[in-house]
Amino acid sequence: MANANKRIVFLVDMQSFYASIEKAANPQLRNKPIVVAGDPQLRSGVVLAACPIAKSYGVVTAEALWQAQQKCRSLVVVRPRMEMYIRISMQITRIFESFTDKVEPYSIDEQFLDVTGSVHLFGDVLQMAAQIRRRVWLETGINCRVGIGENKVLAKMACDSFAKKRPEGCFWLKRGELADTLWKLPIERLFGVGSRMKRHFHRMGVYQIRQLAEMAPDVLARRFGVNGEVLWRTAQGLDDSPVSLQTYDTQKGIGHHMTLPRDYHTAADVKVVLLELCEEVCRRARSKQLMGSVLSVGCRGADLDAQTGFGRQMKLEEQTHDALVLYEAACCLFDRHWQQTPVRSIGVTLRQLVSDNVLQLSLFADYQKRRSLAQAMDDIRTRYGQDAILRAASLQQSGQAKERARKIGGHYK
Repeated sequence: MANANKRIVFLVDMQSFYASIEKAANPQLRNKPIVVAGDPQLRSGVVLAACPIAKSYGVVTAEALWQAQQKCRSLVVVRPRMEMYIRISMQITRIFESFTDKVEPYSIDEQFLDVTGSVHLFGDVLQMAAQIRRRVWLETGINCRVGIGENKVLAKMACDSFAKKRPEGCFWLKRGELADTLWKLPIERLFGVGSRMKRHFHRMGVYQIRQLAEMAPDVLARRFGVNGEVLWRTAQGLDDSPVSLQTYDTQKGIGHHMTLPRDYHTAADVKVVLLELCEEVCRRARSKQLMGSVLSVGCRGADLDAQTGFGRQMKLEEQTHDALVLYEAACCLFDRHWQQTPVRSIGVTLRQLVSDNVLQLSLFADYQKRRSLAQAMDDIRTRYGQDAILRAASLQQSGQAKERARKIGGHYK
């Protein structure tokens, strides 16, 4: 039984989420190696999800589709259907909410559940986890894994490092047993340690999580700043953050990024997409009744080996969610930092967000008229679709607004 003084947190992860949905929707695919991937012709030929059969051939998520096809000649490629994936993710959330009112989405296929107050209604901790897994399977045809801990970081590591590798699909990672479980793993298995941090730790002679956990936290803080202490706390299984429905309510930035269907060689072509990105960012800001005062523009070159491109930001004269104001500033950043090299992808982000219920008036600009016009355009797009009204520039060959309107998260609906 659970200790009454400790929280019980689940991290529930859907196995090969997109691929599992496709197999559930089409039983003929059940025993075949499948991947969900975009269109290589549009530079979206990346594996978004691979089923366990495909993974047995060495196929991994985020690799190029052509690489996956070389590993498995019989690979079945399914194009993503994002609307359906989002709908099923929300259906799974409703299943979780029948077990506890404290459900926090972590990603489209992972969610935290604080079951401290409701676990007694479903037997014990492991019985409850098994019931959740069974409900998800019966109602969606998707296999899920459950990591269990007294906080979110332990539940996450329990799922990623242990539950995913066990036939029962569950694992309870207890703080009192870390020396026999988590600490035996290599340092790169610690949540928050990526390839770069792994190299830093290896240069320090730290190869195992145990070594990090036994270090003095102030030594790590001097070397890596706040992140050093955070990683030490993670290794110790310490995390005070609650499972909260409001975790993502406060946004720090609103951005939109896209990979272009071909290399863009001229500033005129790139600026068409810049205008479209500014339109989208400002539309989303207005929908949340927010304005921003810091603009970031990121541009990646076509030569990935040379790592051409730039990422720069600037402070705006005032808060705004006006697309033309943002576009003018974006063009300024682009003209200043672009090195005349082909552009592969570009993004725009608006930061330092504040409520738009207070506006600095100007004697020289009719903000209210422009604001009303923008709102009218937003209303038309909400009612009739994102491509129902476009700026003339988007009708050029370099424009991507009409194509983007057919997608969610860069993939077709």
